[in-house]
Amino acid sequence: MDQKHKRFIVEIGTGIDIHGENVTKAACRAVKDAVSRSCLCGLLEILELQNLEDVHVDILVASPNPGQVDLKQVMAEVPIGRKAARAVEGGMTAQGLCVPQFASDCDQIVVANAAVTVYINS
Repeated sequence: MDQKHKRFIVEIGTGIDIHGENVTKAACRAVKDAVSRSCLCGLLEILELQNLEDVHVDILVASPNPGQVDLKQVMAEVPIGRKAARAVEGGMTAQGLCVPQFASDCDQIVVANAAVTVYINS
């Protein structure tokens, strides 16, 4: 972000796809986890912000195979603001168990992490 914006909050989340090896699903869950731990009441009560669409939300996702993360789906997990998202290499894979009823040919657990930063205009 440029100097016209100041950070209001940074929240971290973790998301997992146990069956399916879907990095987008894990990334979406990581963002949802971060968002679910934040109450942005200060935007309204302290800053007296009139329109929550005026904030800027930067989403950074660390995931195995970041090129496979659907960033539009990731941004859809954030209900307010002007959003930007990027995916970088990170997260984790762990040995899991393939259960055909859930997904076929997948025995890896995929873990993604997200940092969701809300910026306000200064």
